[in-house]
Amino acid sequence: MSSGVLRTPSRLRSFWRLQRIQGHMMSGQAAADVLLEKVGNAGVITLNRPKALNALNLSMIRQIYPQLKKWETDNQTDIVIIKGAGGKAFCAGGDIRAVTEAGKAGDSLAQDFFREEYIVNNTIGTYKKPYIALIDGITMGGGVGLSVHGRFRVATEKTLFAMPETAIGLFPDVGGGYFLPRLPGRLGLFLALTGFRLRGRDVLRAGVASHFVESEKILALEKELVDLRSPSTEAVSRVLDSYQDQSSLDAEKPFVLEPHVEDINRLFTSNSVEGILENLRADGSAFAKKQAETLSKMSPMSLKITYQQLSKGASLSLQDVLVMEYRLSQACMRGCDFHEGVRAVLIDKDQSPKWKPSSLEEVSEQSVKDCFSSLGAEDLRL
Repeated sequence: MSSGVLRTPSRLRSFWRLQRIQGHMMSGQAAADVLLEKVGNAGVITLNRPKALNALNLSMIRQIYPQLKKWETDNQTDIVIIKGAGGKAFCAGGDIRAVTEAGKAGDSLAQDFFREEYIVNNTIGTYKKPYIALIDGITMGGGVGLSVHGRFRVATEKTLFAMPETAIGLFPDVGGGYFLPRLPGRLGLFLALTGFRLRGRDVLRAGVASHFVESEKILALEKELVDLRSPSTEAVSRVLDSYQDQSSLDAEKPFVLEPHVEDINRLFTSNSVEGILENLRADGSAFAKKQAETLSKMSPMSLKITYQQLSKGASLSLQDVLVMEYRLSQACMRGCDFHEGVRAVLIDKDQSPKWKPSSLEEVSEQSVKDCFSSLGAEDLRL
């Protein structure tokens, strides 16, 4: 009896200690919107705002950037892996509601967010070590910027990729002007203007992802990557290839846009957005009608900016594209459509934005040209 009495407190003490440790871990995670860990020879970044679908905010950017720079020169770090917590999203985009509110209040967040986000995008695009983005879940906007410029982008059947910015009065930024025009044919322009959503294996087929691995194999894949000793780019590539070879899910399904590739290349070839709309309306097919209807809902200003952004970006370096996009981001902050788009889609959710100007014809060439003008001392420096 007495020995039992003595044993219980020690068991209880262990139990309470465990509870306390778990409590600290939980509170730490609640506070940390991004987790930065060293696992073996790998630097692991976990976007940790699952309730917000891991939307990227300035605080996260300011934690990720110095860590990326540190790992790049650290002899004990061979690779960097980035992933999202929660199972639904890698990163659904930038926290643009906060940016909109700051813009209205004249707060510097509207400049700082885009400037610092694009600096991170450039760091990823020029990274000297293998950078592996596990884009398991929703990957849009800012999430694309954290993944697409890296050497390895691993999609799963849960991946949902889109650049839906023309629907909120913005443009496909985070280097969209660089990677979109480099996709096959006119596919990038089609995705940029319409915000068309690609899912699963189609993200690989479009050329956005470098690999496709089934979601249930991602944990094992991550463990194998972390356990690699002094991994070269080739070694990482071999591991990813082997996991892709084991992933047969949806392999027999054709690319969702396969029946329309020729149509996209034909209909989206024009020297203006108006010309593309004319092509679509004249074509009369169900596919063309649907795209014309989609474009008619987008911000006319955004469509024209986006068309020019991709036209120019096709022959620019990633750095020059990001400088151009920073100018565009600030033009959008000064204009009406971004604030109105965020209101209609994300705040009031009435899905009825009142665009200004309200038609493509009313958007002057000069107003589009002005968006690309240098900001002088305020220009992005990379």
